[in-house]
Amino acid sequence: MNPSGIPMQNTVPGAAFPREESYIENILRLNKGKPGTFYFSFDNAVAGTNTRTVRGVVEAAGRDHVILRELKSNHRFLFPMIYFDYAEFDEELNYFTQSP
Repeated sequence: MNPSGIPMQNTVPGAAFPREESYIENILRLNKGKPGTFYFSFDNAVAGTNTRTVRGVVEAAGRDHVILRELKSNHRFLFPMIYFDYAEFDEELNYFTQSP
């Protein structure tokens, strides 16, 4: 980690750009604006209210959070990543180049 608390990226010798880590928040950032369905669950919530599904797009993603915009209402949500279960996207995802 550097002094700002942000993990440093690995570099690949001979590569023009630093190698990105394939953490969920980085994958979400690579796919900002793509429509999908996002699933969250909350351990300490009352039974029956412990899940949330959002049909929308990623506006931003950080190390510990994601900001989603719901497609139908344009309502925005800020979810801590600890509650994120998984996402389904409507189209092919952008992902990091895989080295052999």
